Amino acid sequence: MQTSPVAQPFPALPFGANVAWMPSAARPTALRGPALTFTGDPFRDGLERTLVHEPDAIVAMQDGRITHFGAAARIAPLLPAGTEIRDFGKDALISAGFIDTHVHFPQTTMIASHGAQLLDWLDRYTFPAELKFADRAHTRRVARAFLRENLRNGITTSCVYCSVHAHSADILFEEAEALGLRLAAGKVLMDRNAPEALRDDVQTGYDDSLALIRKWHGRGRLLYAITPRFAGTSSPEQLAAAGALWRDHPDCLMQTHIAETQAEVAWIAELFPDRANYLDVYDHHGLCGRGAVFGHGIWLGDDELKRLHAADAAISHCPTSNFFLGSGVFDIARAKHADRPVRVGLGTDIGAGTSFSILQTLNEAYKAAQLNRHPLSAAHAYYLATRGSAAALHLDDKVGSIAPGMEADLVVLDMRSTPLIAFRMDEARDFAEQLFIQMILGDDRAVQATYVAGRLAHDR
Repeated sequence: MQTSPVAQPFPALPFGANVAWMPSAARPTALRGPALTFTGDPFRDGLERTLVHEPDAIVAMQDGRITHFGAAARIAPLLPAGTEIRDFGKDALISAGFIDTHVHFPQTTMIASHGAQLLDWLDRYTFPAELKFADRAHTRRVARAFLRENLRNGITTSCVYCSVHAHSADILFEEAEALGLRLAAGKVLMDRNAPEALRDDVQTGYDDSLALIRKWHGRGRLLYAITPRFAGTSSPEQLAAAGALWRDHPDCLMQTHIAETQAEVAWIAELFPDRANYLDVYDHHGLCGRGAVFGHGIWLGDDELKRLHAADAAISHCPTSNFFLGSGVFDIARAKHADRPVRVGLGTDIGAGTSFSILQTLNEAYKAAQLNRHPLSAAHAYYLATRGSAAALHLDDKVGSIAPGMEADLVVLDMRSTPLIAFRMDEARDFAEQLFIQMILGDDRAVQATYVAGRLAHDR
């Protein structure tokens, strides 16, 4: 075994490389430094039973998977001869890669567009931006920028909305495959209440989605997400077709939006007067079940939360977007109530969301919890960003935690990434306070390195 703080990891794959991804070479490598992971859901089982903090850990990787994890003194003698260890030192934190459960890659070009609430914002900014995705070169340029920002922010898995154009999903999958990412995505289904050039129809939407499923779902680390944008832009016939497609391909994910604003809830009630509530619109058309990820869910009623629990579906909490558009304040404590807990993941919701940084997204999630008079600890927040989001996507057997056999997607944080953070860390009383400092003051500068299936994909 060889140890060196300057050991060179595997080279990063180039953006747009026209090669099929393969896992890291057979040679074992390892990371050393403080580490944080979770063995279960602390909202349900408590932090004492689920949080693992190892002040000096080794995480060893080979063939794209984690082979060893634990205290360095115990793990070091177990490593194969020749294992190359990159030691990040005591001021780092090794974590499972961050997971974004709700994001729109076409909206990368319009992040930080001023003003408007949801429905006006779609008309004023979103639809004009997505019209440009008819151009394949533009689509590829944005896809590469989007994935680069993910890796710079330690995001190793995401669940992505593409545009209505089938090639937008094709191109994103091509770029993600070249990087070896675990990623779910889908072409948006949208046949009404949108510009004509952004509408498909029931048959073409179904056919395009089916072709993409056959080409990409389960290929390497890629997954397909059947993607009706939301009930306001899909006819009942299109929702029914999406439900039939999901019924035939139940191992796909299904993603859409729900109850983001009160005005939207009222509009959906007008469009679907026969349905009991917003969730019932989707449920009636076969779009509420295991593997469904509903963005936002701020204004859901108790009956809807009970149904989500029974269906084993998930909500993606998108706090920077909710605050930016003035949509409302999601109550995570209510969603996770012990009587009928709902799976909850974290979403950046770019581009209504204002940052690719998961740390900044956690900052806003903390404020949302405060406004609901329910404190959110830093440890619970980090669970949401990793294993909790993996569970929302039903991928927690593959990503989201550090353990032997898991896919080796990791982020390494610099716990002293800015002068202010370093100054503040000198006063931190314990690890819980150190974590809290990072999620309130940290941003992309805190991400030292991002590993995808054991391969270095970003190095600050």
